[in-house]
Order: sequence, then C-alpha cells, then structure tokens
Amino acid sequence: MTPQPHPQAGAAVKAADRAHVFHSWSAQELIDPLAVAGAQGSYFWDYDGNRYLDLSSGLVYTNIGYQHPKVVAAIQEQAAKLTTFAPAFAIEARSEAARLIAERTPGDLDKIFFTNGGADAVEHAVRMARLHTGRTKVLSAYRSYHGGTQQAVNITGDPRRWASDSASAGVVHFWAPYLYRSRFYAETEEQECARALEHLETTIAFEGPGTVAAIVLETIPGTAGIMVPPPGYLAGVRELCDRHGIVFVLDEVMAGFGRTGEWFAADLFDVTPDLMTFAKGVNSGYVPLGGVAISGAIAETFGKRPYPGGLTYSGHPLACAAAVATIEVMAEEGVVDNARRLGESVVEPGLRQLAERHPSVGEVRGAGMFWAIELVRDRETREPLVPYNASGEANAPMLAFSAAAKKAGVWPFVNMNRTHFVPPCNASEAELKEGLAALDTALSVADEHTV
Repeated sequence: MTPQPHPQAGAAVKAADRAHVFHSWSAQELIDPLAVAGAQGSYFWDYDGNRYLDLSSGLVYTNIGYQHPKVVAAIQEQAAKLTTFAPAFAIEARSEAARLIAERTPGDLDKIFFTNGGADAVEHAVRMARLHTGRTKVLSAYRSYHGGTQQAVNITGDPRRWASDSASAGVVHFWAPYLYRSRFYAETEEQECARALEHLETTIAFEGPGTVAAIVLETIPGTAGIMVPPPGYLAGVRELCDRHGIVFVLDEVMAGFGRTGEWFAADLFDVTPDLMTFAKGVNSGYVPLGGVAISGAIAETFGKRPYPGGLTYSGHPLACAAAVATIEVMAEEGVVDNARRLGESVVEPGLRQLAERHPSVGEVRGAGMFWAIELVRDRETREPLVPYNASGEANAPMLAFSAAAKKAGVWPFVNMNRTHFVPPCNASEAELKEGLAALDTALSVADEHTV
C-alpha cells in the first residue's frame, strides 16, 4: 500500500478531467480536483505519492473502506455469471440483497424497492406516500439534505435547494431540534424536544393535517451537521404522524448500514417509520445502489394496484451482489460493533479532548463513526468560524483548516463551519488516533481565526 509517484500519468488524468468532466455542485473554472491513483482500506493516494487517511469515507459511503477483497470478488463473480438483467425478473443477487436488507430494517419494513441511489429513493418514497394517502404536501426540516433530483432537492433544507426551488413542489419546511443553535430558546434537551414537537404540531395544524402526505426526516442529519435528535423527538414525530394519518419517512441514506454503530440510526431511538430510504453504505458505494424499505400497510396499497414507477437499473445484479457481499462482510467482521465500540472508546473521547484544547471548537456531537465538529470564532457567542453558506474570502478560515488537514495527511469532510469525522466504519484504533492527531494539528490553524 506504499504509493509510487507517477506525476506524468497524473497530469494526463487531470488534463482529461479538466477538458471534459463537468463536476457537480461546482463552478467549473474555479475547481482543482485531485487526481487519485488508488485506494485501499481507509486510505487513498495521488499520483505524486501523497497518501491520505480518508476521514470523509468518500461522501460518507465507504463504510467498509476501499477495495475490500470479498466485495471486489463478489462483483467479479456476478459479472461472470450475469452482468445485468431487467428489473421485472427474479434474480438471485437481487432477491438475496432484498432479503438481507429486510432482515435488518426495523419493524415490518420487509419490502424493498431498489433505486440507483439516495435521491431517487427519496423521490419514490414521496411518490408512494402521496399515492398511499391521496394527499400532496410534504413536510421536511431546514438543515437537511435529501438529494439533487428535482423533488429531493426541493425537500432539502440547505442552500443547495435555492437555485432549483420551484416553490410548487408541495414542500413545507420546519425547524427540527438543534440545541446548540436552538430556534426555540431552549436551554435543555428536554425543552428543545418539547418545543420542536410543539412547533411541528402547529405547522401541521396550520398547513391542514388532511393535506399532508408525509413528513421526511434524516434520522440523524448528515451533511447539514450531524445533529443527533434529543430523546423522545422521533417518537413524538411518529405519534403526530399516527394521529393525523401522515406517512413517516426516515432518510437513512447517510446514517444507515453501521454508520452510527447500529445497522440503522432508527435503532438508536427505537422508532419505526412507514418508509425508509437507503443507499451509500448498503454496498460501500462500490456500485450505485439505493432503495426504499416499505411497511406492510403501504406495500398493501400496491398489492392489486400497480405502483406507477420504476427504473431500468432497479436492483442491478452487480450492485446487488456488492450489497450482499458488503452486508455479509459487515456481519462476519463485526463492522457495526466496531463502529459503536471505537466510537465510544476512541472517537468521542478523542474529539472531546480536542474541544478542550482548541478554542475554535464550539461543539462536538454524533454517534458511532458519525461525528461533527462545529467551529466557531467565539465560544461565548457561538459565532460560526465562517458565515452561513460562505464563499470566497469569507470562507478563508475553513479553507485554511482544510489545507492544514490535508498537509497533515488526512482528507477532511468540510461543510460550512464544520468538519465531520466520518471515517470507514471498520477503521482501526490506530487509524482513528492518526486521524485525531492530524485534526489536532489542523485545528491550531482554525484557532488563529478566533477572537
């Protein structure tokens, strides 16, 4: 796993990328993507021989790291056996993937509709909810991300929605709990929970309960800040949905498949939604795959009534073979337990020690291998290190922090005024400590921008 420099090859890759690849979420002339030569386990490297510990897990999806040999072998074997087949047929890899997922989902979420990724999983979950209820409105939270397709991005509650917000998608946003920056003037988790539920109940009342098809929530919001909901909140949302006949949708695209130290984050809160979306960690991102886990009641709606939706590559054999192998690896190698155990014994205490040493750290929060470090200019006022949705010179402190982290040998996940600690769920204790030490160095740069 010692990277060998090949700068000429890297230059060719970079030149072709810059000439022809149109990158997502980017001003094309302002980006400088790193040319990656290879990856293994928790690390990747460039063509200049620089190796990075990936604290971002790709985009929080390589839950078992890069190039796991058992998953690579499963993809190869499936390709030799049956590379692809239409979704209307029963295929071994597809059936087995659905069975293994259904075994692990909470409650009676026993039917699996496969998609190509998380955004279209959300699209289909919303469509199912609307058809099941005969209603149109969808409620979702500010500080959320649900995908880049048209309906999913309208459900999203962060600035990536703004450019595509049609204001006609039937979406109403509300404030979810976030005690550190409470919108409810709360001082305790109990107050935050009660006031957030009261706010949601009032929103439902003023929108008209009979018009609301679904409430869509990330079980634990991911890119928006890993705000773990207070005890009782998700159960309270479940009760509101039951009371008003609203479909409760949990988005587990980022939080699922071991990321929080449980198979699904919903297990942390002992709550079962009516629909649950997944993607990313289901097969560690090796081949695109997502889906919707469906409750018995909603599945029954489409028992004799056709569901008007589908995808050419729904349950693609290569993707499903990767999912089967990934789930089996996670079970055999104790990956979920590793995320929970080392999250408790190494990550959480390590991050809290960083918070004690660095005035730029306002709060750390999370579970398992799913943590956020909120950076501030002033701990007393909680002023963010950079303004909301900052860019250009206003974002310079976070750019300096990110550059320092990379120089220290780790690749950080940075969004707004936060860095997230989201390494592979099977990362070793030594790798986690290496990552914490690098962040310790980088945070000293962030400290220079505090007051």
